Amino acid sequence: MNLLKNILLSNYIDAFRNEAIAGFDALIDAEISTDTFSFYTSVASVFSSKIEGETIELDSYIKHKRFGIEFQPDYTKKIDDLYNAYSFAKENSLNENNLSEVHKLLSKHLISKNFQGKYRNQNIFVTTDDGKIEYVAALPEVVSTEMKLFFEDINQLLNTSLSFEETFFYASLIHLVFVKIHPFNDGNGRTARLLEKWFLAEKIGDKAWFIQSEKNYYNHHQNYYSNLRVLGLEYEDLDYSKALSFLKMLVQSLNS
Repeated sequence: MNLLKNILLSNYIDAFRNEAIAGFDALIDAEISTDTFSFYTSVASVFSSKIEGETIELDSYIKHKRFGIEFQPDYTKKIDDLYNAYSFAKENSLNENNLSEVHKLLSKHLISKNFQGKYRNQNIFVTTDDGKIEYVAALPEVVSTEMKLFFEDINQLLNTSLSFEETFFYASLIHLVFVKIHPFNDGNGRTARLLEKWFLAEKIGDKAWFIQSEKNYYNHHQNYYSNLRVLGLEYEDLDYSKALSFLKMLVQSLNS
């Protein structure tokens, strides 16, 4: 493997709780879902957006999406875009071209059209609210190469038989590595959380779309961000041996 290395896999499996399998087996779609409306896609879209600072509430979004109640467009448009991206992923295979299409959909109202679905050619710095740099993403000249290696790893995993525990481990690692590469000008967090679930669905079936991982990340967003920060300040110097706390957050969604 190029980027998705298994250095923490044995530690992860040791910490994997048996209840997680039971929690996954118990997942069912919500009664409110229809052929044209998915409750759990709404949950994913709302809470992934809330992590990024959107003020939308789930109840309001369901009224908008399921029952056609109108709100101001600015209140719902970014969440609608993300909902459409999840819907696209549910109907299409996970590959680099389709990831570009997903980003085009979810970034429709985030960045200008010429940046949608395209890897960045600018430096990216993640900053705190008071303007301090807390992370320096992969340099723009290596982004395309890193993403090529990233998808070589994903393709290998998609064509490899994995245990339930291994599938969750690599889904979480995909999320983490993607965020650290930060290949797009904006929408990286939204894309990473979708990508994680997309990989799960490819490996263990459509029931994966019912996992409320985005809601769990939002409810524990301080831990979510601190677990991201602990790996290091710059992409070239990241220490993935410190990633276990982050990797365990996905499976915790099954029992939260």
